[in-house]
Amino acid sequence: MPPLLEIDAISVHYGAIRALHDVSMNVDAGEIVTLIGCNGAGKSTTLRAVSALRKPSSGRISFDGRDLSGLKPHEILRLGLAQVPEGRGIFPNLTVDENLDLGAFARKDPGAVAGDRKRVFELFPRLKERLRQRAGTLSGGEQQMLAIGRALLARPRLLLLDEPSLGLAPQLVQTIFRIIREINAAGTTIFLVEQNAHMALQVAHRAYVLEVGRVVMQGRADELAKSDAVKKAYLGIG
Repeated sequence: MPPLLEIDAISVHYGAIRALHDVSMNVDAGEIVTLIGCNGAGKSTTLRAVSALRKPSSGRISFDGRDLSGLKPHEILRLGLAQVPEGRGIFPNLTVDENLDLGAFARKDPGAVAGDRKRVFELFPRLKERLRQRAGTLSGGEQQMLAIGRALLARPRLLLLDEPSLGLAPQLVQTIFRIIREINAAGTTIFLVEQNAHMALQVAHRAYVLEVGRVVMQGRADELAKSDAVKKAYLGIG
């Protein structure tokens, strides 16, 4: 069975700077796959290439066997691929309710949307309590919950998460990663970019390690967590 997401030897440039060097990786349906690495390694650039926010200069990306070349971000969203960007990307002057509505803007199944909203409120009860509140007045953790909830309302088959724990208090980080597991257990495949390698390797099935735009290690997440090189470089051990 082919991968749900296949990234085949992509390179990405920012002007003369080559941010990704022939990067290849894949995500199978039902998995959580994480991409770890230091700041500037190319992790976010990889996600931006997948969601068509950055065009690869070479290589190919396919989703469920379909070549994504030439598609625009909104077209990729309609295929079932949604991204929660680094920094959350919520609309601060809109209410929580309005932000959530935007997540379902492309859908034509109001009954199912209502059911998905109910599921979002089960995952994030705080959002239901703050429906009429402007999103910009939420705490950082609540804004992250809103960003994930909004993406889920697109009913994605693949959810791209870019640094979901960034700037959050340790207790909230635990909550976010518990919810990531729950979302995956309910049937959504997840591709996770995360600087908190310790937490990422705990929740993921498989992992890739990116250094200066190149994949340098890959394998089962539990095995990489035991690797001396990963422990020293990313887990602060050794």
